[in-house]
Amino acid sequence: MGAATSRLFATEGAKVAIADLLDEAGAALAEELGDAARFYRLDVTDEEAWANMVAAVEADLGPVDILVNNAGILLFRTLLETTRAEYEKVLEVNLVGQFLGLKAVAPGMIARGGGAVVNISSVDGMKGANGLAAYSSSKWGVRGLTRVAALELGHKGIRVNSVHPGGVDTVMTNHDGRSRDAVNERFGNIPLQRVGAPEEVARASLFLASDDASYLSGAEIAVDGGMMTGQYYEGYPGAPGVG
Repeated sequence: MGAATSRLFATEGAKVAIADLLDEAGAALAEELGDAARFYRLDVTDEEAWANMVAAVEADLGPVDILVNNAGILLFRTLLETTRAEYEKVLEVNLVGQFLGLKAVAPGMIARGGGAVVNISSVDGMKGANGLAAYSSSKWGVRGLTRVAALELGHKGIRVNSVHPGGVDTVMTNHDGRSRDAVNERFGNIPLQRVGAPEEVARASLFLASDDASYLSGAEIAVDGGMMTGQYYEGYPGAPGVG
């Protein structure tokens, strides 16, 4: 999703700072995007690294007007099977990382009169999900952090919103490389009956970062194929294939 977002923002004329721990992938993406992008190695859990990166970005590309907080890790583990270290690691990356990102960019945005922050949460930050004790906790936390930031930074010109992807076909969720059709079979009980594409999430981030969303702050956009609307009861009237 980060790569898709970087490509879309660059296509729309933005200068893009790509931040990642994966040097090879990040550098390759920056090379693909050419003069529109630079790659910066970043551990989102390191406060000093955030400060150093923002300073480097401002020197290389100019002021940071938009932050898309996208870094995240996934852990499939039940509540009782999850160790404290695993739980804290997921929260450190998914939640603390976004907190540190906000703290790093907000002062500059305030000094320049405003900006936009998009925090990537999840539909699992809107509901419970078995096997995702740490992940759901972190994504609920992102939702709360976004609302607090919207309140505290709104009068300083900074809009803060969150995007809540449902199932999206990425390496993180489809690590064994199944075909799109095979992955879609898992989503037959939601309204759009398919997995999402990273580009579809990127378009929501682009909207929230743009002037088209100038009166949105603290908003939560679920890009989930209708998952949060409800799921079909198989065989009931109105379900696919049932009159």
